Amino acid sequence: MKLRGVFGLNVQRLRRERKLSQEQLSFVSGRTRAYISSVEAGRRNATLDTVEILAKALNVEPQELVSANPASKRAIRVTKQVAPKSTD
Repeated sequence: MKLRGVFGLNVQRLRRERKLSQEQLSFVSGRTRAYISSVEAGRRNATLDTVEILAKALNVEPQELVSANPASKRAIRVTKQVAPKSTD
């Protein structure tokens, strides 16, 4: 997937995790709702300034917006707990 698409999906995921509408994110970031929609759909090529602004608005580091494996989506390794064998 192209970086523009990764960026858009990360913005959308983080916005939804924070229970923000596109309108609310647009207000906080100073971008229009239509712009937020275009970014999320991968139709906009955001500038580095916009990456920084949206990261601040979503309270994340900018690299989380452009990472194909964002920290909150990385699988947490769970080790299977095995009961010790009984020696009866």
